[in-house]
Amino acid sequence: MDEFRTPALITVDPGENLNDLLASRIAVSGDEPLMERKETTGSWTSVSAREFDAQVVAVAKGFVALGVEPGDHVGIMSRTRYEWSLLDWAIWAAGAVTVPLYETSSADQVEWILTDADVRLLVTETAEHAATVAEVRGSAPGLRSVHVLDDGAVDELVAAGAEVPDAEIARRRALAVLDDVATVIYTSGTTGRPKGAELTHGNFYALTVNATQELREVLHHGTRRTLLFMPLAHVFARFIHVLVVPAGSVLGHTPDTTTLLEDLASFKPSYILSVPRVFEKVYNSSEQKAVAGGKGKIFRWAAATAISYSRALDNPAGPGFVLRARHKVADTLVLSKIRAALGGDVKHAVSGGAALGERLGHFYRGVGLVVLEGYGLTETTAPTSVNLPGLSKIGTVGPPLPGHGVRLDPDGEILLTGPHVFRGYRNNPEATAAAFTDDGWFRSGDIGTLDDDGYLRITGRKKEIIVTAGGKNVAPAVLEDRLRSHPLVSQVVVVGDAKPFIAALVTLDVESLPGWLSAHGKPAMSLEQALDDTDVLTSIDAGVQRANRTVSRAESIRKFTLLPSDFTVANGYLTPSLKVKRSLVLADFGDTVEALYAEAAHAEHH
Repeated sequence: MDEFRTPALITVDPGENLNDLLASRIAVSGDEPLMERKETTGSWTSVSAREFDAQVVAVAKGFVALGVEPGDHVGIMSRTRYEWSLLDWAIWAAGAVTVPLYETSSADQVEWILTDADVRLLVTETAEHAATVAEVRGSAPGLRSVHVLDDGAVDELVAAGAEVPDAEIARRRALAVLDDVATVIYTSGTTGRPKGAELTHGNFYALTVNATQELREVLHHGTRRTLLFMPLAHVFARFIHVLVVPAGSVLGHTPDTTTLLEDLASFKPSYILSVPRVFEKVYNSSEQKAVAGGKGKIFRWAAATAISYSRALDNPAGPGFVLRARHKVADTLVLSKIRAALGGDVKHAVSGGAALGERLGHFYRGVGLVVLEGYGLTETTAPTSVNLPGLSKIGTVGPPLPGHGVRLDPDGEILLTGPHVFRGYRNNPEATAAAFTDDGWFRSGDIGTLDDDGYLRITGRKKEIIVTAGGKNVAPAVLEDRLRSHPLVSQVVVVGDAKPFIAALVTLDVESLPGWLSAHGKPAMSLEQALDDTDVLTSIDAGVQRANRTVSRAESIRKFTLLPSDFTVANGYLTPSLKVKRSLVLADFGDTVEALYAEAAHAEHH
């Protein structure tokens, strides 16, 4: 099959905008909670939809008083927190457009976004962020004022707007129509300068109301609560913070992923939406805890049982009596503890932003979660397709959401259409034209296949396909995902373009190293020492051999090398959404790659 469309469930009136979505929530359940704020004590305070709306109006009045006009661009540079959601809805209430900036952005990136988006007013989280902005303020003459959340920006805005009449906010809230821009999100891009994707009120509105209908079972399960811990500067988190409004859910925020497990335990979400790296981290930290307590063997047995059990669910006969009994024991000893670590009430988990991989998909399903992998891009307002609770096919990213269509180009590239597709890149008509086919479908840059039910499987990035010297096309993602499941491995970049065979650059997981060493009866050692340790290298080599079993001989990793440090957002090798900047790694570690192949050629000669 090369094209599949899912009909829309809800058509939105073109004269509406996102402010109407919040108004509908208030009309239906205004006095029930919409948000919960985390206090410094660690407890959560409930904020009803009506209370939230009153705060939104008060802050929007502040924007008006400070000269923000309808259509102006207002920036937010902050970690994920309650105030981020408040500011976003207040910007829309003032008739303006939100421009998110990652709080990890460099001065150069800040300068580019402030000038390209012509940001008029900016709210930063900390004085440190404001200092980064101050470095480049001279290049952004349109920026009139900067306000700091930690220094009381919200109170400042509320005080400034005290004299603005309610009628002015009501007037401004009615100005935008579905086709108007709601936000400009700069792609954190693994190459080149970020492009500003212009997403409209209609993109978010049509997507969230249709997703709410399609995923009722997920969003209406139990207490209908979700905890947001991904950066709100990223489109996936932004989609969630709009989605909770029509879904009738309660939203909590946590800016600090180091306290994520504590926050999940206290907030008790009924569904979570996350990127695969977080699911990987939960798995790895659970394994480390087990190893530290001398129960590593039991954990690995339970994990293998969970995966076998989940795989058996896909067979018509289902799991046999012995496997069911083994799974029950595994659940008592290990799996129930992982559910508890996620807060105890999570039934559904939606994963997106990168490939989850079949191993983790089966593991979490075996734990008792319904893991629904989805797929989308900044340009599609996050999800374009997602697996459904009624029919989830692990290893696929599901069928298109209602109103969306997917088509495969003759070269396998995934093309997308629907009301969620962005209108173009700001100030960049060439890039916009290149992003669409002649008949208006968006080019995703990804390669995939479609099955008879319209379920999409991603097989690689068009730009990342490696073509070896022997002409073999290799999608690196399969090998990278499999090798990352090794407890010592943090990141993997598979290489081999125009080379005689496939090789890999591997970074070690510093957090997992001490637990692994003690479990293997080895003394503590530094990262530098571990890079040359025979047992570490032998263990990773075994992981490479396991990964190779999933591919053909021509696609398998023949050599690997360990890099001296990990890839992080701070050192620039990961995007803020935790994707590896492959081109930068290949540029900076080019000599390492060449050495790998030179060594092999030398060995062949002798």
